[in-house]
Amino acid sequence: MSSQPAYSLESVRQQFPIIDELTYLNYASIAPIPSVVHETVCQAADALSRDPVALMMGGNGTPPVDIFTRFSTELARYIHAEHPHEVVPLTSTSAGMNILARVIDWQPGDNIVMCDVEFPSNVYPFMALADQGVELRMVPADHGGLSVAALEQGVDERTRAVVVSSVQFLSGYRADLAALGAFCRERDILFIVDAIQSAGHIPIDVQAEQIDVLLAGGHKSLMSTPGAGLFYVREAAAERMKFTVVGSNAVEGWEHWLRYDPTPRRAAQRFMMGTPSLIDMSALLASVSFLCSLGIENIDAWTSHLASLAIEDLTARGQQVITPSDPALHGAIVTFRVPGEDLDSAKRNAAAYNSALKSANIRITKHLDGAGWPHIRLSMHCFNTEDEVLRVGSALENVAL
Repeated sequence: MSSQPAYSLESVRQQFPIIDELTYLNYASIAPIPSVVHETVCQAADALSRDPVALMMGGNGTPPVDIFTRFSTELARYIHAEHPHEVVPLTSTSAGMNILARVIDWQPGDNIVMCDVEFPSNVYPFMALADQGVELRMVPADHGGLSVAALEQGVDERTRAVVVSSVQFLSGYRADLAALGAFCRERDILFIVDAIQSAGHIPIDVQAEQIDVLLAGGHKSLMSTPGAGLFYVREAAAERMKFTVVGSNAVEGWEHWLRYDPTPRRAAQRFMMGTPSLIDMSALLASVSFLCSLGIENIDAWTSHLASLAIEDLTARGQQVITPSDPALHGAIVTFRVPGEDLDSAKRNAAAYNSALKSANIRITKHLDGAGWPHIRLSMHCFNTEDEVLRVGSALENVAL
């Protein structure tokens, strides 16, 4: 007998018309938005044409609450931040990481540590600090991601920051944020988390996990529009950062446009960069509300189950799965290495696999590892079924390699 999530899977699937056309196992690249988010986007766009001030200032609420206050309040509650002013909108993880690279008070000889399979958004902004005498240290991944044991290989008394993906984009490794956070807090190291692959799947508590900075673009696990995301900066951590990236609304009394007082706002608010997309903010709020209505713990349990099912099935079919089989170590991403005697044959086999999956109307992603070897990645979310996950192995069963 098949398992079922704690929520009504049938009701949830009604929110995703994409299922009528495709077996969609590619949220980790870009997620389909639920119908409720689509409706919110349309309503927000309509409001921009009819009364944009009402959209911004919350004219339909009782009492009215401006969208910026609502965003910070609801997203702070979602990730268990201590204060709403610790959360602001973010256009992308790349934008946030570049801000961080500019505002940390680096000194020559300082270093940043991460594992050697991080997404480029988390690497390049810190790699660019080399001309300031700041070293980027990449430690070998442990089971496909960053663990405390791996971290200990690179950290020393000059380590200023540790960067980690909560769920690794290629291997699907699920980081133990609480353990990493405790390690960093004990050593006064800034703990920076990219949660783009986990924020809509896995419960996040930035206080309990001792996270100093958390970034999450909205178009993947949060199931919102591209350009929507959240940026959390713990107040005590923000106070230690340089105020070198300044927007018009990043200062105290910013509404007094001609006063030119450069006093920074509190916590994450000092990193505001002008007026963000009101449509995307509305979309993210709607998406988070939808996901919370299902229960993030319930989504985590279901998608982890689907991932375990995929690992078991693909392994039984002879595929070399690189995602850890231990449920405590994987999220909702499962990746396997395309077979081949050499790189050229692996590339041909990857093309054959992609063709078979496309013919079966299955959406997945092909990724390359550091050596250029092709891998197939499937990623599950709240609306996927056991049958959909098992279709991947079935579609590849008779592919001639």
